[in-house]
Amino acid sequence: MINIIKFGEEVKGYSIPVLNEREIRAAAGILFLAMLISLVLILSGGNFVPIKYMITLFLTDFIIRVFINPKFAPTLIVGRWIVRNQTPEYVGAKQKKFAWIIGIVLASIMFIHMVVINAFSPITGIICLICLIFLFFESAFGICLGCKFYSMIYKEKAQYCPGEICEVKDRHEIQKISLNQWLIVLGLAAYMLVVGLLFDENFRMMPYDIFGIEDTSQQK
Repeated sequence: MINIIKFGEEVKGYSIPVLNEREIRAAAGILFLAMLISLVLILSGGNFVPIKYMITLFLTDFIIRVFINPKFAPTLIVGRWIVRNQTPEYVGAKQKKFAWIIGIVLASIMFIHMVVINAFSPITGIICLICLIFLFFESAFGICLGCKFYSMIYKEKAQYCPGEICEVKDRHEIQKISLNQWLIVLGLAAYMLVVGLLFDENFRMMPYDIFGIEDTSQQK
C-alpha cells in the first residue's frame, strides 16, 4: 500500500520527489485537444454529451494523480508512452500537486454543474476557458500556471521548475529579444489590421464549392 499511495518519484541526484515534465505536457496536450473538440461540438451543434464525458474523465484522472499516484493516472500513462523515447525532464512534485488540486476544484464545479445538475451557465463557460488556458500553456509552452500560484501562496520557493524558470539568472543571447524583433511583431499586427480593413467584405463572404460537390450530393 505504501508503494501505491505516493506522489512523485525518487530520482538519484534530486533531493525532493520529482515528476517527468515531458509526460505531463503530453497529457496536457491530450486533454486540451479533447476539451477543445468537445467545446467546438457545443458551439457548432449544441452537443453537450462529449463535454460531460470529458469533465468526468478530467476529474477522475486528476483525483488519481493527487490522491493515489500520478503513475496510475490514465492520461499520464498515455503521455509516458508518447514521450517514451525522450530524455526525462524532472520537475518538483510539490508545485505540480498544488496545481492539480486547482484542477480538481475547477473540474468538481464543472461536474456538479453540468453532469449532476445538468445545467450550463457563464460559470461553466469561464471555467472551461480557464482550463483550456492552463492546459494550453502547459502543453505548448511548458509553463505551469498553477505552479506559479504555488510560489505566490507558499513562502518556500518551488524547486526544479520546467526550464529552470524558478532560478534567477541571465538569459542566453539566443533568448534575448531585440527592439527590431519587437517592431517586426508590431508590424505584423499593423499589417493584419490593414488587411482586415481592405478585405473585410471578402473575408465575410461564404466560400463557394469550386468543384460543385455539395450541389451534386444535394441533387442525389
